[in-house]
Amino acid sequence: MQMALLKLSTTPGAGQVQLSWRCSVVAAATTLPFPNYSRSQLGRRRRKGIMRVKCNVNGTPVRATSILVVGATGTLGRQIVRRALDEGYDVRCLVRPRPAPADFLRDWGATVVNADLTKPDSIPATLVGVHTVIDCATGRPEEPIKTVDWEGKVALIQCAKAMGIQKYIFYSIHNCDKHPEVPLMEIKYCTEKFLRDSSLNHIVIRLCGFMQGLIGQYAVPILEEKSVWGTDAPTRIAYMDTQDIARLTFIALRNDKLNGQLLTFAGPRAWTTQEVITLCERLAGQDANVTTVPVSILRLTRQLTRFFEWTNDVADRLAFSEVLTSDTVFSVPMAETYNLLGVDSKDIVTLEKYLQDYFTNILKKLKDLKAQSKQTDIYF
Repeated sequence: MQMALLKLSTTPGAGQVQLSWRCSVVAAATTLPFPNYSRSQLGRRRRKGIMRVKCNVNGTPVRATSILVVGATGTLGRQIVRRALDEGYDVRCLVRPRPAPADFLRDWGATVVNADLTKPDSIPATLVGVHTVIDCATGRPEEPIKTVDWEGKVALIQCAKAMGIQKYIFYSIHNCDKHPEVPLMEIKYCTEKFLRDSSLNHIVIRLCGFMQGLIGQYAVPILEEKSVWGTDAPTRIAYMDTQDIARLTFIALRNDKLNGQLLTFAGPRAWTTQEVITLCERLAGQDANVTTVPVSILRLTRQLTRFFEWTNDVADRLAFSEVLTSDTVFSVPMAETYNLLGVDSKDIVTLEKYLQDYFTNILKKLKDLKAQSKQTDIYF
């Protein structure tokens, strides 16, 4: 019997349980520090007790094809699930209890289990019979960043270690080690270190940006003639199709030589916000109603929201404005990674191709709907 020891603290008067800044897995005799992010906000909280999550590990062999996808309903997670099923894996999806059940995952052929990373005692049962954990999870916009992205991940990694999980895939953010002033990026970097020190077989994959996110942010508003929000920032991002990310992930997963490695996936080209908007305008055949928000305004807003405890979470998310003003390029040369994975760069979808396919399909559907509407008109 092994036991994952999770040290928790309780906020005085709030009754809310928080992970302590120091966590350990008893069987591994490891003690790891919490990231510096905590000092200003949570360093004053008193530790009230210890919660033990018992994990029964009997050494029963599990199939290498059994995987648990955490964050399976998200933009990347659902593509991981589809790719895994297509490649013959037995897929289990960890999903929070929710009013709208994730029936589409079951329809695809995956098994859905309910658990919550913010409730550590719900995690161990989901790991029984699992060989590999693929961690795509991130907190919801309305949640404090630390709740899922640090506290939940610490609990998950500890349980994975105690339960004898054979491999752990963790998705991080490119350049997270260079921006400690951004809470989410610092937490990602600290989680990378926590995972490395856990001695689990693992692969860390840093990502730059998803092409899918550009649809709701730019493509749809342009088609609906609504305002498109942008910034005057020079930051460039090499967006990648999440289907390509999923495909490369499973190639890496099957390569035992990559255990313990840090990989970065980036799209073929890095784009500024204005370049993406211009591309969408050209493909849509209409101009965008662009509202530009100066980065200086975002920085000022962040400074104001940091004055109040109830707006701290807003300030944390606005911290990305610091990255926008740093001329950062979220991209890396991919030739070496393609060679390592045995992938042809020509098989990676470009942003031009991705958006062209989207606009072609959506404009055809709109044209067909318009034609059907005319056919059903009744004149008196």
